[in-house]
Amino acid sequence: MGKDQVIIIVGGGTFGLSSALHLGRRGYTNVKVFDPYTIPSPLSAGNDVNKIVDGGNLTTSTDEGYVGTKLFAETIKGWREDPVFSPFCHETGLIFAASTAEGESNLIARYQPTSAMTKVETAQGFRALMHEGALTGDFPGWRGWHKPGSAGSGYTEAKRAMESAFREAKRLGVQFVTGPGVGEVAGLLYESNEVRGVHTKDGLAHKADCVILAAGARSSELFEFEQQLLPKCWTLAHIKLEPQERALYRGNPVMSNIERGFFMPDVESGELKICNEFPGYTNFSVNPTTGRRESKVLHRHEIPKEAEERIRLYLSECMPHLAQRPFSFARVCWCADTPDRGFLIGRHPVHQRLLFATGDSGRGFMHITSIGHFVVEALEGTLDPVIAKTWRWRPETAVERDFAHPQKRMGGIRRPEDLGDVKGWTKGNKPSRL
Repeated sequence: MGKDQVIIIVGGGTFGLSSALHLGRRGYTNVKVFDPYTIPSPLSAGNDVNKIVDGGNLTTSTDEGYVGTKLFAETIKGWREDPVFSPFCHETGLIFAASTAEGESNLIARYQPTSAMTKVETAQGFRALMHEGALTGDFPGWRGWHKPGSAGSGYTEAKRAMESAFREAKRLGVQFVTGPGVGEVAGLLYESNEVRGVHTKDGLAHKADCVILAAGARSSELFEFEQQLLPKCWTLAHIKLEPQERALYRGNPVMSNIERGFFMPDVESGELKICNEFPGYTNFSVNPTTGRRESKVLHRHEIPKEAEERIRLYLSECMPHLAQRPFSFARVCWCADTPDRGFLIGRHPVHQRLLFATGDSGRGFMHITSIGHFVVEALEGTLDPVIAKTWRWRPETAVERDFAHPQKRMGGIRRPEDLGDVKGWTKGNKPSRL
């Protein structure tokens, strides 16, 4: 099919928006994005003040390493060179740490520390990596490394980057159909066992030559993924800095303890965003039609009490002067985990007009610069064979899937928890945007 084929993208989040941008850049002239909210959607995990950018352990000795290396090379090139994204990337570096010997072993496996990274083993060593007064804690048991920003580590202004991508995609002719009813996809449209478009909540059918399903954690509500996707959420909170404190945190590296949490500054609002590290929350209930337990998305602008306690524990160890400060904002943020935490991108083996762009597995946003490039290659059949194999439709990996598996994540009780077991919630002071 030609560049004038009708392409519908379901979802205007990270993967959907990047796909729309790259389709527009490749000259596709009939691309429509459907989302129930204006872009960037308040439900998108990417619609956040900031996100970490880091390549982790880059190697080509395995298929997974080869894919990660190729992906990150394209990603960091976009953050550095693409005018749509480059103003919003801050390569300030990354401090990655752990609190136990097991956590340190996990760090070494994940990051493969090199001579370009500095080992940090004392409270004084950690405090010296930021402006004086930013870190005041004793860092009990912490050990880690400092990775310089020149290695492609730091953070991005996520929401502003999404807004920029939206403006550019729109300028290139991509149509955005948003709002309750008109932009809310209720289901896929089938003809002769082939996907030929979508139904929206307002009762209309929209025909397409190709449907790209990029609905993030809600993707499994629109198609049977055979347990390849597990919707899970994580928690975040903001703390307002006093005017005299803001300079202390501007330009510092991101600091992540894989057993405690991480923080980044928001240069616009003068706040710190803090997240606690743990294997995530599910939200299981029984589907009355299938009788199967399924995790369903539940958006809340508040976080469980235990999440607040863990965030404040993290702060007490590294920034005790902020540990009891009120939250100015809090929410849960949803992602979709695959069994191997690899993306799910490619055509369905039976429904060839359906292409998936999902399975972010909690590490999708930094790739907003590049993921659409790979989606378009999947559409055109030119995707690197190793990448195509790694990201293919692969239900065999989800047979008898253990939904309680931590998937190499640490922190908390070291296994996923469920929102149904939460005893209380902590609200941020900002009003809900939903």
